[in-house]
Amino acid sequence: MTWADIGALDDIPAQGARVVKTAAGCVAVFRTADDRVFAMADQCPHKGGPLSEGIVHGTSVTCPLHAWVFSLESGEAQGPDAGAVATFAVRIEAGRILLDMRRLARRVAA
Repeated sequence: MTWADIGALDDIPAQGARVVKTAAGCVAVFRTADDRVFAMADQCPHKGGPLSEGIVHGTSVTCPLHAWVFSLESGEAQGPDAGAVATFAVRIEAGRILLDMRRLARRVAA
């Protein structure tokens, strides 16, 4: 995997998110209350809402536009809604967040 340092874990508040702009589009990076980090495309498939502005609860995020709920782990919509958001591998090393750029590179090439 090709890992890119995208910032410090402390740059994202607990139960919050930040946006990373890439050639393949914006990626929302989420931090849960227990300091787990997840990354997914920053666009709800329903109406294009910015998921990075949604509410993080547990390992889910609720879209700020129409309250669709997505799993941060799988990107799948939860409840009665159907759809999914692309997810990306992330890891934490020495307090820094690393994002796997290989899947993003494939999105640009497609």
